[in-house]
Amino acid sequence: MAILEVALEEKDPEFLLSVIGDIARSKGMAQLARELDVDRAGLYKSFSPGGNPSFLTVIKVLNNLGFGLSIHQKKAS
Repeated sequence: MAILEVALEEKDPEFLLSVIGDIARSKGMAQLARELDVDRAGLYKSFSPGGNPSFLTVIKVLNNLGFGLSIHQKKAS
């Protein structure tokens, strides 16, 4: 999804988490929580403004939504 790429390019962690949360809510937070075997309220809180999900939670949510992370080395400037 292009919006995730834009969010990463912004280098703003809160914006990125907000975008992930929006995508998760569009799928259905209750269903996502069941599939991940986590507390629904905790999942909402994690991706709310000021939320602070663990890296593991972010990875699990992204995986469930059909996304993954990759790392590449920056080119020298």
